[in-house]
Amino acid sequence: MAEQHSSKSIMWAVIIVAVALIAIVYPLTVKKSTSAADAAGGNDEADIRIQPVAKFELAKAAAPAAGGAPKDGPTVFNSVCGACHNTGAAGAPKAGDKAAWAPRLAQGKDALYKSAIAGKGAMPPKGGAADLSDGEIKAAVDHLLGLAK
Repeated sequence: MAEQHSSKSIMWAVIIVAVALIAIVYPLTVKKSTSAADAAGGNDEADIRIQPVAKFELAKAAAPAAGGAPKDGPTVFNSVCGACHNTGAAGAPKAGDKAAWAPRLAQGKDALYKSAIAGKGAMPPKGGAADLSDGEIKAAVDHLLGLAK
């Protein structure tokens, strides 16, 4: 009878250990069920609390329709060049600032056309609007020079 008692004790000990292991291991191996939105965006409370106050996104201007009429100087200046030349951003000489434009005017229009078309310093070629023709860029330069006189 002593043998039966020890067999029962061992059997119960094995059952208790097995149940304990299942109770510990099972929750660690089962993934939490999350919605697709939570999994993709990580929308937990911490992510929500640390959202930026504002977002800024640069977008390219829409290309003109094929076969459209060429743009005049003021239109090109206002849509492309004015972003920097109205504010002086990235060291661009401001439109209408006679002192800033005097040394540039002394170089001649051809040098200014070349700089505007090929780019200079922080200014990319054609002010970043590669779809503009050289004639449109020259018209914008003429307009800008007219503002400085």
